[in-house]
Amino acid sequence: MTATPLYVFFRDAIVPQEKALVHVSDLAIQRGYGIFDFFKIENGHPFFLPDYLDRFYASAEVMRLKVPYDRAALTDIIYALIEKNNLPSSGIKMLLTGGYSPDGYQVVAPNLILTQQALTLPPPSQIEKGVKIITHQYVRDIPGVKTINYSMGIWLTEKIAQQNATDVLYQSAGLVSELPRSNFFIVKNDNSVWTAAGNVLRGVTRKNILGLSSHTIREGEVSLQDAYEAKEAFLTSTTKRIVPIVQIDDQVIGDGKPGAVSLGLLKELVRLEEEDVRKTAFAKK
Repeated sequence: MTATPLYVFFRDAIVPQEKALVHVSDLAIQRGYGIFDFFKIENGHPFFLPDYLDRFYASAEVMRLKVPYDRAALTDIIYALIEKNNLPSSGIKMLLTGGYSPDGYQVVAPNLILTQQALTLPPPSQIEKGVKIITHQYVRDIPGVKTINYSMGIWLTEKIAQQNATDVLYQSAGLVSELPRSNFFIVKNDNSVWTAAGNVLRGVTRKNILGLSSHTIREGEVSLQDAYEAKEAFLTSTTKRIVPIVQIDDQVIGDGKPGAVSLGLLKELVRLEEEDVRKTAFAKK
């Protein structure tokens, strides 16, 4: 069976994926310089799109990369790509590179690339049983920006597999921050929910959780010892929503099972997504 061809937006047009070729002089290739963002789509609806656009433009500004389209035009491009590919469950990655540099160092006119792929969701067992993670001493460069530099996370994949873990939590000077592609939360014994305030990317799922009023949810310093002693722990991301963490390094978290607070917040996130669909549909009328 022949796979349905995919389309991407490349620089100034939607083209077949095989036609979207980046020149070797691009700073993304020469120096790993660029930013991206990623959001998920179900049945033509991009979830929380304004939040992802906010972060994309903010990241571009910090990295001194000018997005070649304003928000309205970029939104039109996104919906045109969604319609062209017609993938019911998918994700779009918006990539902005440093452009075709004459000397392999100077930022010039950035290249905007939008790709869309079928969505890969975590297996149900991760929600039902929880996952093990390990820790590693590291802080990302410019952690508040979603750059394309994932070298450390990729380099650690072998170590993660060797320790029968699912992912890695960065920590430095005894304080935890984030995972390579996820934010990190703990639930303390008083059922308050905490996430690190420093050296993290402000995830959109993280933002949605912080906005919930059903629990006491706070940003602040979270020590590695806090994580080990937590009643519950979980990670958050665009595609995973919430995944309970039941072991960190050699320390079992709580009773070693996904907790009621984590699973309750997951249900609330699903309701937020349903509300976002309704709000967007109403706005289009």
